[in-house]
Amino acid sequence: MPDDDTPSTPDNATRDDSSLHVVCGFGQVGRALVVQLVSEGKSVRVVTHHQPSAPPNGVEIRVADVTDEAAARRAASGASVIYQCLNAPYTQWPTLFPPLQKGVIAAAQQTGALLVSLENVYGYGPTDGRAMTEELALHSTTTKGRARAAMTEQLFRYSDAGRIRMTIGRAADFFGAGVTDSTLGERVFAHAVGKKKADFVGNPRLLHTYSYVPDIARGLATLGEEERAVGEVWHLPGPETVTTRELLDLVALRVGHPVDIRVVGKPLLALLGLVNPLMKGLAEMSYEFDEPFVLDTTKFQSTFGTRVTPLKVAVDETVAWYQSRGSGK
Repeated sequence: MPDDDTPSTPDNATRDDSSLHVVCGFGQVGRALVVQLVSEGKSVRVVTHHQPSAPPNGVEIRVADVTDEAAARRAASGASVIYQCLNAPYTQWPTLFPPLQKGVIAAAQQTGALLVSLENVYGYGPTDGRAMTEELALHSTTTKGRARAAMTEQLFRYSDAGRIRMTIGRAADFFGAGVTDSTLGERVFAHAVGKKKADFVGNPRLLHTYSYVPDIARGLATLGEEERAVGEVWHLPGPETVTTRELLDLVALRVGHPVDIRVVGKPLLALLGLVNPLMKGLAEMSYEFDEPFVLDTTKFQSTFGTRVTPLKVAVDETVAWYQSRGSGK
């Protein structure tokens, strides 16, 4: 891949017929995707920066730094599908995330594998409450949103030039078993289990789409199998969209006591952001919780059909995981 990131003529890559599915990243979504692919009988390899604990039986592990493009190519050798589930520390997103994607692109270019890239919806920016569809322009003005949009544009440059085959699956805020680092993570589910107030940014009485990690994994696996998915963006289906307050009412039913909310307003976030980079990052994205935030998944569902998890079931399973690990202590 050229250093200036300018697409040129395609490499002499060949598609491997062994149907090896390579998952780059073994975090909150990567782990769930591996479980999904194994359940479908796929041959799976995980590429990760650190040796993971308790990987599923039969899954090959390659420890590699994918920002080293040569290492990324070696780690993904023989792949028929590569899933980009890597992430970067929230406070260093714009600087550390793009090199990760560039390495995965190099691997896809070398192997001829279909690249399935997981994205969030930061690139859209504020929508004035309109439902987000795949046709919505990437007009975000936040630092993270611009970084996300630039990475999307990079994928399309390489795809349009014929250098890679790719498809993009976008999801909203994650939640689920094992998901601690999200707006519906520790400070919501763990607090609810521990009979503490759930911390929330913005207005909890607005509609807000949350994506359930097993559904995200199922959607990504579908994109990896569907030729119709190539070259396009797809919003990944999940549980029904309700207000955050309604979701927390379901949490309350499962834990057996009311779940109160402690709202963290923008002025406090801005103040905390002066000394805490994470709070500054959250303040920048707080618009997502100040207007209805609805992900339209009609395109995916009408094209592929899908089985999604009902919201109550997703909430119950998430609460059960937090309870099993003693979150309320």
